[in-house]
Amino acid sequence: MSKQDILLEKKGEIATIILNRAEKRNALTHEMWKAIPSLIEDVENDPNIKVLIVRGADQTAFAAGADISEFKTLRADSKGAKIYNDATHKAERAIALMSKPSIAMVQTWCIGGGCEIALACDFRFADTNSKFGITPANLGLVYSLTATKQLVDLVGPSQAKYILLSGKHVDVNHALRIGLVDQVFSPEEIQEETYNFAETLCKKAQFTVRSMKEIIGLITSGQTEDDEYTENLRTSSFDTTDYKEGVQAFLDKRKPQFTYS
Repeated sequence: MSKQDILLEKKGEIATIILNRAEKRNALTHEMWKAIPSLIEDVENDPNIKVLIVRGADQTAFAAGADISEFKTLRADSKGAKIYNDATHKAERAIALMSKPSIAMVQTWCIGGGCEIALACDFRFADTNSKFGITPANLGLVYSLTATKQLVDLVGPSQAKYILLSGKHVDVNHALRIGLVDQVFSPEEIQEETYNFAETLCKKAQFTVRSMKEIIGLITSGQTEDDEYTENLRTSSFDTTDYKEGVQAFLDKRKPQFTYS
């Protein structure tokens, strides 16, 4: 992997992972998959960073999938596929399970492994040219349960079957209608709108943002009642300086200045 194939940039409180193979529509190589967990760890461990955005380097694509040219070597048989699959699984889980919120900024193609990365993010903002697809049926392979669950949780089992079994690409209007994307913007607006939303998240009480993200994750994993852990998250919030600031700011009719990072 060229060191330029995937980049991590930080500006203020926002980190950006950039998929940077425009000449290949940002097709993900094995080395790029392997690099993602360490980039996520860097974001998690940086106290200055509050939000992650994942994007392609330009309007060419978000990512047109995994680099199929590697499949005849790295995925030539079940043994090689296991090694490759472990890398994609670890990358997807690293994004999905990070404590800080993440946004996929989708421009044009978001296919296969690219869609897997977008689904692992908390939000998906797309431009009007975007097309989505997850195409294992076109290649004769099977996706993991955890990655498939991300799709089912968003669009429901029937639409998940439509996408996975047919291998069809869906346009952004279809994607918005079924809940695959959250917001749609023009190609000229999407970058500004995505980063503006990230800035909005940065200004909120971070203990709340991360705790609610975690609780929603527990709900989608099947938990239906509070336990000691979730009760502790709830009660602990009342001891934070941000809670006190939020209440006082409301009473003072001003914007809160949260300090938790």
